[in-house]
Amino acid sequence: MNFLTVYRNLHQKVSALYDQLKLKFLEQATGRPRSVSIIEALTLALYWKTQDVTTKKSLWKDFAPACTYKTFVVTLNRFALVALLILRYVIRINRASAHLVKHTDSTDIPVCLNKNAKRHRTMRGLAAWGHSGKGWFYGLKLHLTTDLQRRLLACSFTSGNGDDRAQFLTLNKDLRGIFVADAGYVSNSLTDAFNEDGVRILFAKPYKSMKKLITDWQYHLYNTRVKIENHFRSLKLFRGLVTSLPRSIDGYLGNYVYSLLAHVLA
Repeated sequence: MNFLTVYRNLHQKVSALYDQLKLKFLEQATGRPRSVSIIEALTLALYWKTQDVTTKKSLWKDFAPACTYKTFVVTLNRFALVALLILRYVIRINRASAHLVKHTDSTDIPVCLNKNAKRHRTMRGLAAWGHSGKGWFYGLKLHLTTDLQRRLLACSFTSGNGDDRAQFLTLNKDLRGIFVADAGYVSNSLTDAFNEDGVRILFAKPYKSMKKLITDWQYHLYNTRVKIENHFRSLKLFRGLVTSLPRSIDGYLGNYVYSLLAHVLA
C-alpha cells in the first residue's frame, strides 16, 4: 500500500469521526483560510504515528504543505486538542461495551535521558524523578485501564513520582467489573475504598514475599494482565510515545495525544 492510499484511508477515518462529533464549528468562519485544515492536520499526525515517520520535519518534507515548517509544527500542536476530543469519544464508545474483566497499570515516559535531566527545562514543571522496573527515569507516567478485548477505557498522565494507587481510583471511579492489577496496587485501603459487592472488585497480584493461596481461575485471571503490557509496548515501539525532541510543552503533550489516538484507531 503506497503512502497516498494510506493517507486517503486515514483522511476518510478522520473525516467520519469529525462529522460524528460535529466539530465543524471549530473551523474559522472569516479571515484567511488555514494553510492546513483541521482534518488535514489530524490526518498527517496519524500518518506520522502509524507509518514509522520519525520526526515532524520528515513529515513536513514528505507532504510539503503550503506553509513553513514552524507554522506546520504550531498547527499540529494546536489541533492536538481536537485529537483529544476524538480520543475521548472513542473511549466513551469503548466503555459502553466494555468486557467484564479489566486491567489497570502504568508505564514510565522519560522526557529526556537521565544524564540530561538537570539541564532539561521544557517539561520541568510537569516531569519528576520516578522509578520503574527498569530503574530511575525523569519524566511522566501514563496510566491506562483496558479490558480483556484490548479496548482502551481510561487514561491519564501524572508526574514520574505519581502514586499508582491514588490514580487507580480516579481512572476507574465510573467503571464496573473485575479489575486485575500488579503488585504495585496492593493496598488494604485501596481495596476497601474501591470494592463494591456485586459491582466491582480489585485483584492485585501479591508481592513475592507474601503468602499466596489462590484458585486456578484467579491464577489465569492474573495472567491476562500481559494484555495491558502489550498496549505499552505498542505505544512505545510503534507509536512514538516516548520522545525528547519537542521544544515546547504543547509539543510533548501533542505527541502523547496523537500516539494514543493512533493506537486506538489502528
